[in-house]
Amino acid sequence: MEILIFPSLILALLINHSFTIVEICWTFSIYLESVAIMPQLFMLSRTGSAETITAHYLFALGIYRGFYILNWIYRYYTEMFYDPIAIVAGVIQTVLYADFFYLYFTRVNNLDISVIRQQKNLALPI
Repeated sequence: MEILIFPSLILALLINHSFTIVEICWTFSIYLESVAIMPQLFMLSRTGSAETITAHYLFALGIYRGFYILNWIYRYYTEMFYDPIAIVAGVIQTVLYADFFYLYFTRVNNLDISVIRQQKNLALPI
């Protein structure tokens, strides 16, 4: 986890809107949020499977990212506002989810729903 915290903190100190403690903390949280899923994705790649609830949770996080993207588009067209820090961090986070989404959809669409409910693990071919 330190591998993610320290680079996010350094990046927040270097690239932010203003050099105030509140702004640095906000920027740090945005950067850290964008890479916080990496330990879970690393464990999925090592084991090759995930508990069904974990896979569905990651899918829900992806839906959350999709709503964020819709929010950015809406705010840009209605308020002419965009935040480059949030957009770059969000794009990085979305890219990290992209591979998982592909595996999730191909795996879940090939299984019968009754089989998914009976299984404790959802084998993902990672």
